[in-house]
Amino acid sequence: MNIFKRDATLHNFQWENLGDIKEGRGDLGEEMPVLVYRLMQYTMLDVLTKDFGADKANEFFVRAGHLAGEEFARNTLDLSVDLDAFLANLQKSLQDLKIGILRMEAFDPETGNFVLTVGQDLDCSGLPITNETVCNYDEGFIAGILYVYTGKKYIVKEIDCWANGDRVCRFHATVVT
Repeated sequence: MNIFKRDATLHNFQWENLGDIKEGRGDLGEEMPVLVYRLMQYTMLDVLTKDFGADKANEFFVRAGHLAGEEFARNTLDLSVDLDAFLANLQKSLQDLKIGILRMEAFDPETGNFVLTVGQDLDCSGLPITNETVCNYDEGFIAGILYVYTGKKYIVKEIDCWANGDRVCRFHATVVT
């Protein structure tokens, strides 16, 4: 199987494409510094921004995050439990994987809308203040997870971010009607 197909019409990401990390990185292990992750993320964003513009580059990151969120939910989370158990499981998974510390600030059972925060976020905690929100990938990631769990499409927008002077990332997740 060629996971790096050159024909975009044939490419379809699958969880199995991530490989057996334990086997492949026996001496180095499964973890790596956040610096390395951000180096990949922000250089990719730089190249995409230069080639396609900031709006399109951010759109690509949201779409990639959505796909990752869907696959993450399908392959690591128990989708059969009630909302409280699901959120507790998600919270534990994100913390165990050192992605961030998830908290639910608000949930409207009538609309299905959420307000979530992520502390010590993998993407931005510790960045210099640039007066912008930068967690586009996270927006898609959260939307993808919520989509798989609820079966409803969500638009997730970051409203607070370390890069705009906050100490947590805050996201509004709104059901698309």
